[in-house]
Amino acid sequence: MSKIIASAAIRGAHSIVGKAEAALARAKEAYGAETAVEFPNTAYYLPVIYGLTGEKVERLSDMDRVLAIAQDLLPESPSERLWLPYLGDTLDAGIATLLAEECIEAMRYVTNDPPPVNELWLGAADDVIMRARGVEFVDGTAPGFAAVVGAAPDNATAVRLAREMQEKMLYVFMAGRDGATSFAEQLDAEGVQLGWDSRLVPFDTEVYGHIYSLGFATRAAMAFGGVQPGDFERILRYNKNRIFAFVLAMGEVTDEWYATAAGAISYGFPTIATSDIPQILPTGVCTYEHVVSNISCDELVQKAIEVRGLKIKVTEVPIPVAYGPAFEGERVRKEDTYVEMGGQRSTAFEWLRTVDASEVTDGRIEVVGPDIDDVEAGSVMPIGIVVDVTGRKMQADFEPVLERQIHHFLNYAEGVLHMGQRDLIWLRISSSAKRAGFELAHIGEILHAKILDDFDAIVDKVQITIYTDPAKVDEWREKAEESYAVRDERIAGLTDDTVDVFYSCSLCQSFAPNHLCVVTPERLGLCGAYNWLDAKASNELNPAGPNQPISKGELLDPTLGQWSGVNEFIYAKSNQSVERMSCYSLLTDPMTSCGCFMCIIALLPMCNGVMVVNREFAGMTPSGMKFSTLAGMIGGGVQAPGFMGIGRGYIASRKFLSAEGGLSRVVWMPKQLKEIMASSLAPRLEEMGDPDFLDKVADETIAETEEAVVEYLTTAQHPALTMDPLF
Repeated sequence: MSKIIASAAIRGAHSIVGKAEAALARAKEAYGAETAVEFPNTAYYLPVIYGLTGEKVERLSDMDRVLAIAQDLLPESPSERLWLPYLGDTLDAGIATLLAEECIEAMRYVTNDPPPVNELWLGAADDVIMRARGVEFVDGTAPGFAAVVGAAPDNATAVRLAREMQEKMLYVFMAGRDGATSFAEQLDAEGVQLGWDSRLVPFDTEVYGHIYSLGFATRAAMAFGGVQPGDFERILRYNKNRIFAFVLAMGEVTDEWYATAAGAISYGFPTIATSDIPQILPTGVCTYEHVVSNISCDELVQKAIEVRGLKIKVTEVPIPVAYGPAFEGERVRKEDTYVEMGGQRSTAFEWLRTVDASEVTDGRIEVVGPDIDDVEAGSVMPIGIVVDVTGRKMQADFEPVLERQIHHFLNYAEGVLHMGQRDLIWLRISSSAKRAGFELAHIGEILHAKILDDFDAIVDKVQITIYTDPAKVDEWREKAEESYAVRDERIAGLTDDTVDVFYSCSLCQSFAPNHLCVVTPERLGLCGAYNWLDAKASNELNPAGPNQPISKGELLDPTLGQWSGVNEFIYAKSNQSVERMSCYSLLTDPMTSCGCFMCIIALLPMCNGVMVVNREFAGMTPSGMKFSTLAGMIGGGVQAPGFMGIGRGYIASRKFLSAEGGLSRVVWMPKQLKEIMASSLAPRLEEMGDPDFLDKVADETIAETEEAVVEYLTTAQHPALTMDPLF
């Protein structure tokens, strides 16, 4: 390897560790050595430090131990050492750099100089974001991330590169300037939407900010992969094999950039640079080049994908705007809207139905009524989207599964906002999309291309009719509502007792190798994205995929919800780590958790009940732990009796904790979760004969400790206090 690049990385590491030591001395003098330190609303303390060393940094004084480790890792100054052409010293310098950079960034949350978070720079991702976005890395909608340092030659090139990465479904993490500007500032100047929703995430002005990128990857290893803190070999190996990331360095590479890149290389993340720098050849840590340099901006992204070995599948959709999952979170503001449909301002619905093959002309797209060109900017229109599909393997049960995908498919188009489903949809098309030539027929082009691409195993032909004529919209809406009612009745009849087969979901095994969801008609997957019908459709689409049928076998325990076939399947597919699994119990052989769960159930022994906390709640719970801490305990595919991750919809199931007494055991939920679940829980509460039950459930406005919850339950006469003891 090059002496030039190794010397630069070691110099940069010495510089950054020195800056961290100086900043720590100033912070301790100004704020006190025992001042608390954390990245807000995150588990795993300072995650890179915790993951690689096992050190829990909770106060400024704890950083002394970390920086001592960094000093021990630092090789001699390049001017003092013997040059040896191998990578070990440089990688050690890189790890020392990361430890120091995480200390520097954490201290900024104490000193607020400069503020770690502002309108542009987002700082550390909290656990709500990390777990929500982690699902996308699990299911493949995010194949990897690019850590961008520096700036493109000009703003137009920056926008083009960002759009290219978005269309390839990559996340783009940004930190560090080249001279007076940065990649994020270039995008912001051109009006490009930045943030987690658009997958263009600006962390910090300094290269140190990429510690948040590596922290994201480290947290994924611990949260989803079950890697224990301090097991640095497994942390690094996990990231090399499972987190497909790379560094894009644009501009002059400084010593500190080299040092940070050396840390990224330790994680298995190669660097692709536009400048001409000496190459580091493979030495066994990675199976690809460590640094690829002198790459033109035209080739930069494609070269990075080739070097890192990302597998990216992009469906070509014939529309005049950019298209990809990265645009799903894009906002279309009212002032940017050319035309709006639905959203309580006009009638709007979408309906996917199965018809006879003779009634479908594949690829036919018809607009009945005015198009976008026929109305003025700011107009409101009615709309009805009718999608006719046919296929030898298509079933009526699959219709709602495919129909729900309309939301994602339309949101992938730049300048198009879609919300809701069925007859409660809201569509906005931006003025920029209109200027690019977007018309209503392009909605049909999107749906035709994506349905055939994603559901080709069950769908043979697709045609789309888009109604905007008010009389036709009303006529077809009535037909759609009749179909919705039939579906609801059919789905309501599906119970765990009326089917012979459950389905597995192993999507998260790429992150949590021993975890497996068992999806039943009355219990959806932990992430909330897969119900029984979804899994059934997925298996039809891809018989060798993540959703496999599980023959229930002999009923072993109807109360716990244990079947011989389910236990055999779980044991085999969990790498023989889980012998038994109860579908309905929190205390006896509960389902394992991956890390993507929407909510956590946790036992509150003093209350003779349980609490349910959603991942959006950042406060303290009566268990004495925040969501992030609880998640760190139960993730990674372990059985943890008394604690369990769930999909939110499971709370409204008749089988919810039925082994322990069901919904009546819930004694505390965040107020937000109570409000979200109120409508779906209403029928269950009527069945219980206690329609005001949620008023008896404490929330954070009523009680923050278990003792306070007990006091409230007594006053409210909560049924959990009179139920059989849980122990």
